Amino acid sequence: MVQSKLINYLEYLRNIFGETVIIEKHPLFDFEEEIKNCKRCDLSLGRTNFVFGKGCPNADVLFVGEAPGEAEDLSGIPFIGRAGKLLDKMLEEISLEREDVFIANVLKCRPPENRDPKPNEIALCETYLHKQIEIIKPRIIIALGRIAGQTLLNIKAALKDMKGKTYTYRGVDLEVIYHPAAILRNMGLIDNYKADFHRLADKYDLRGNK
Repeated sequence: MVQSKLINYLEYLRNIFGETVIIEKHPLFDFEEEIKNCKRCDLSLGRTNFVFGKGCPNADVLFVGEAPGEAEDLSGIPFIGRAGKLLDKMLEEISLEREDVFIANVLKCRPPENRDPKPNEIALCETYLHKQIEIIKPRIIIALGRIAGQTLLNIKAALKDMKGKTYTYRGVDLEVIYHPAAILRNMGLIDNYKADFHRLADKYDLRGNK
């Protein structure tokens, strides 16, 4: 049972049995509380919500995008809307749900007009991602899209040159795949996208319902 469902269940038990049921909060949730009012850079001035990330705090898989978009800023939840729904479908391909993985971005606040992250913004915000990785301890990090891949690897390379290779980021294997929004713009790539998910699921034994 994933951590979020477990906490809900323990809350249910507490309502029945009272304070004899002790709920231990996960360090990832404590970290979110610690940084959710961040004002390190000017992006904080225009945000609606600080988008920390969502999912299982002990996930084997950490998906990382570049930054929140408009829908994410409004909701505080990463990868929602059409791109998020496609990501959900790809997780279903390998018998996983959102609650089984953790989804985050390098930046936690939306850049104006969804522009690319600036170097100073990355420098200030990437340390939060480092801490998330330290707490979650994923087996693999999957960078979603060219910008996320370039940012994490600190290289200027085309997606086709990064894709299909295994890198290391903060001591964890990292792979770069298409951003789901790119697939929506070119559905001819959908079979390739599915193949990436199946390849990584087999390589890292990630399939659900084991």
